[in-house]
This record gives sequence, C-alpha cells and structure tokens, in this order.
Amino acid sequence: MPKLEPGDRAPLFTLPDQDGTLVSLKDFAGSPVVVYFYPADDTPGCTKEACQFNDHLKAFANAGVNVVGISPDGADKHTKFRNKYKLKFPLLSDPEHEVMASYGAWGEKTMYGKKTVGTIRSTFIVDAKGAIARAWYHVRADGHPARVLEEVKALSEN
Repeated sequence: MPKLEPGDRAPLFTLPDQDGTLVSLKDFAGSPVVVYFYPADDTPGCTKEACQFNDHLKAFANAGVNVVGISPDGADKHTKFRNKYKLKFPLLSDPEHEVMASYGAWGEKTMYGKKTVGTIRSTFIVDAKGAIARAWYHVRADGHPARVLEEVKALSEN
C-alpha cells in the first residue's frame, strides 16, 4: 500500500460517526484537521491515544484544528468508548477499511512478532486546502498526540 507524503492530496471520505451522522473530509475545508487511524476502541494503546488527543483538544481548537478518529469499530462501540472516557471529538466507522487503505493505514504489519493484516496506527494533518501537511505511520500511541500538536503549532508559524 502506498504511503501518503506531504503535498499529496488527502483522499476524500464520507463515513458515519458515533451517532450515525455522515462526516466528510470536505466538512473541514478551509481549516486544517487531524485525521488519525487506530485499531480498536477501548484497548490500552487506543485508549491512551484517544484520551491524550482529548486532553489536548482545547489546544488543537485554539490552533483552529479539528481532530477526527477513525477505526473499523461501529457506532455502538464508538458511543460507549466516547462516553466512558468523555471524548469530545468524533469517531468515525470504516468497517470495510476502504478509507484506511486509501491513506495507507490498512495493511500488513508485525504484531508480537507475527505478520498480520490490520489497521496501521497512523496520523495525518490535512491542511485547509485538503493536502497532506504531515503523515506518520506505525506510531506509538503514548505521547503521539502531543507531538502532533507541536507539529500543528510549527506548521501554523510558517
């Protein structure tokens, strides 16, 4: 699966959120958005990452940047996950992995020494014009949202 690079056009998507409302990348046109892909709701790494994005949500908002999480999980799991951890950003469902694949966030990975196919934990900053400003693949969940925020701040200074 090809990986996206800065300057590439961000693949368009329309996916349902935790409430069944369709959310499109086009909905964020005119302002940057962080799109992050994660394997599953309410697992240790994914919870840590989601909670840290949530902890930094005000700083992202102050920078004019929205945050959206995408996983294969459905609306029910997303709702329970959001409620349990008081997450304030939308979680989108991609059960067929089509959007994940278009971003290079679905494919072969090594987990506990075994090769498997699944969600590759990945994050993208999509700029106001719909281009990839920054892409991270195979990220470590803990501490990653703070690094994304630092990159958002650096990009806004340029």
